[in-house]
Amino acid sequence: MKKVLSILALSVCSIMSAQAAVVVIGAPGAADISASDAKKLFLGKGSKSAVVYELNEGNATRSEFHSSVTGKSDSQLKAFWSKQVFTGKGNPPATVSNAAAMKSAVASNPNAIGYIDEADVDASVRVILKP
Repeated sequence: MKKVLSILALSVCSIMSAQAAVVVIGAPGAADISASDAKKLFLGKGSKSAVVYELNEGNATRSEFHSSVTGKSDSQLKAFWSKQVFTGKGNPPATVSNAAAMKSAVASNPNAIGYIDEADVDASVRVILKP
């Protein structure tokens, strides 16, 4: 019986951790933004003064973020940026390798914006949108 309860408890914990939300972050003094503004920024259509950071391709947090905020799958996003670059309309955001690098990049620039798993948020950054 103890084994069954232990397995059940571990299953519940793993399900709960898998459901952590992706949040958009800015530097500690950054203002909140709307989902519409976030979509524009991450698709290169927002403010030119904003510095946008992405997680590397293949990152599960990146996939979850774009699915919920920009409405694009990984392949759609890649095709979108390929077209933007080819036509000279824009370049994709700079990429970082993980949540720690994202927090460091965003915290060091008051105009920066990025996204991470909500569980990775600390005092170095501010949540500016919970999609």
